[in-house]
Amino acid sequence: MSMTNSSHNSLARASSAYLRSAMHQPIQWHEFGEEAFAAARAANKPVLLDIGAVWCHWCHVMDRESYDDPEVAAIVNENYIAVKVDRDERPDIDSRYQVAVASLSGQGGWPLTAFLTPDGKPFYGGTYFPPADGYGRPSFKRVLLSIAAAYRDKNGDVMEQAQLVESAIARAESLSAGGAKVSASVIDAIIESARKMFDEVNGGFGSAPKFPHPATLDLVMEQYARTGSSNEELCTIFVHTLEKMARGGVYDQLAGGFHRYSVDERWIVPHFEKMCYDNSELLKNYVHAYQATGNEFFADVARDIIRWMNEWLSDRARGGFYASQDADYSMDDDGDYFTWTLEETKAALSEEEAAAAILYYDIQDRGDMHHNPAKNVFYVANSLEQIARRLSIPEEQARALLAAAKKKMYAARLLRPTPYVDKTIYAGWNAMCVSAYLEAAKVLDLAEARHFALRSLDRLLSEGWQGESKATAAGEGARSTLKHVIAYSDPKAERRETSGGLDDYAFAVIACLDAYEATADLSYFRFARSIADAMVASFFDSDEGGFFDTPVAAIGAADGKAALGILGTRRKPFQDSPTPAGNSAAAIALLRLHGYADDGVDQDSSRNGSYRNQAERTLELYSPVAGQHGIFAATYGLAAVRLVQPHAQVVVIGKDAVASELYRAAVQAFDLNTAVLRLDADKAVAQNLPPALAATIPNLPALGGGKSFAVVCSGFVCQPPVFDPQELARVLGRQARPAA
Repeated sequence: MSMTNSSHNSLARASSAYLRSAMHQPIQWHEFGEEAFAAARAANKPVLLDIGAVWCHWCHVMDRESYDDPEVAAIVNENYIAVKVDRDERPDIDSRYQVAVASLSGQGGWPLTAFLTPDGKPFYGGTYFPPADGYGRPSFKRVLLSIAAAYRDKNGDVMEQAQLVESAIARAESLSAGGAKVSASVIDAIIESARKMFDEVNGGFGSAPKFPHPATLDLVMEQYARTGSSNEELCTIFVHTLEKMARGGVYDQLAGGFHRYSVDERWIVPHFEKMCYDNSELLKNYVHAYQATGNEFFADVARDIIRWMNEWLSDRARGGFYASQDADYSMDDDGDYFTWTLEETKAALSEEEAAAAILYYDIQDRGDMHHNPAKNVFYVANSLEQIARRLSIPEEQARALLAAAKKKMYAARLLRPTPYVDKTIYAGWNAMCVSAYLEAAKVLDLAEARHFALRSLDRLLSEGWQGESKATAAGEGARSTLKHVIAYSDPKAERRETSGGLDDYAFAVIACLDAYEATADLSYFRFARSIADAMVASFFDSDEGGFFDTPVAAIGAADGKAALGILGTRRKPFQDSPTPAGNSAAAIALLRLHGYADDGVDQDSSRNGSYRNQAERTLELYSPVAGQHGIFAATYGLAAVRLVQPHAQVVVIGKDAVASELYRAAVQAFDLNTAVLRLDADKAVAQNLPPALAATIPNLPALGGGKSFAVVCSGFVCQPPVFDPQELARVLGRQARPAA
């Protein structure tokens, strides 16, 4: 391959924003594919594999230091076939090579730098390599020359190492069949892990670097809600964590939204990239914390996350949630857009506003950033009461000064060069955001958030889902499929089809069920069922249970050709890292579907059987080991709760004020296993009920005698109608909380 006439390499033809950002580099990059490996085999050269992402700070650093360097490029182009991968676009590639490099070096993360045989088998690797010897690591040039020499002169040893790594990957990803029955003990083990890892001082789990663990917080909240307010230890875990995070620098105090993680244990200095999936899951956490405690602070944070997502991660015209916002605006930047010097603060504000802001955010001459010690990360250091006392002013005046200061500083920040927003719309991440918005809209009564979430889901379904009718039109042999990428960020990029993985399907099913519960429009339930059926057909292991992360047909040979590199490795992911694990999410989707479909419980484990049977077989596969993985199996714990606890549905009929009060009573508490529907008695109720409810309460409107009412169903049996909100709360086992 040669460079193009425009001095761009072949990544100019890529679709991904991350790959296209490297089109100008002197490296003769290939995309991951048969062409690259054929070139490596023809030239008998090893493959240099770089996996990164457009939001990744250290990927940008390595690009600037090494891949933009003509000397490095000359070494690479002479000795290697270079392949670049966007981990967001191809999570199947990333997940497998992460395991491989971890088995070699004990390291993982991005950028991932791997050295492969011409057949794509890894034999050496690491993450970031510096341009000169340092950080306890050899220079990248030295590594490149040494690996090239080893491949030439010690080829037998290299191939033997590649074989050992391949065997290690197979062992790491294998899981023997014949798991145990799922019980509450697995949930208890994960909760105990959260207790032991909880940082009582700073909140969160473990020490620096500190990542959010949304599924763990949801599981802790679920157990707190189930066991009652007497369990103050569980309450402390989620309340303290969520308060510390929201008041820390890991939260963008001006624009809203969470950065990806904190480099310190106090949640002060973040890695500044913002991911849609972190914010979707944390949005749900804050909504659930509000339900569990009634504390308006959590509701305010939830609304503020939505404010940021609306402004920065939303396609307001067409619907859809964008993937991420970068940490940096240039190769030389390290969070400068988000941080402030004392002088910058004073220049943006009046003297009184600056005095309040300096105290509130602890803005000093010497700040928090290593690359520029004058730069401060904003975090809430003092309360409003403390500021008022220090400045000898009323609290209301302090509040007004801070509000004015925030507004002015945000306006000033918007004038700075702005970090790139990757406007790629990924099916799975988009579905997660849809679900989070619908959850917030339900609990906090946010009509606009509900509307945008539904519009976004409609776009996902129309542009990303090829259902039975579209598949039939596509020709013989076509099957229902879901795309991984709904839309790419760069309008100049080529449009290409990217097949969805297990995560995309599972999260899409959940989003469709959330949309059905939000609208009582049965078409969303039908979409959920169709996508779930396609997920089972494409990903479910009917022999041993559980779901592969890529379609079963893609794991083996395709058109008579073996899978490229190590893509043939079978994976059934169940650990959260960083998004909820695919198998756990699939089990949750199927259990929720079963509650609406009442498709029976197949006792013959040799068959796929019912939705519940498929979910149970999936969870049983991991039951012997899930507890050992602690908080990293928290979504598994959430799925196990749905399996071992009875599901319930509350159906509210009516459109007057009483119906609204009944609905509010039903959704006010955090109850993982209770779904709430609201239907209008004047419309065709039976036509909007899924099979289980249609069979159980076929004459639903007549039960109310013209009044608004609610029916509580559990285990496919419904109780008599309830007409009073307080009585409904009692039936649901809750104490009605007064409106905030």
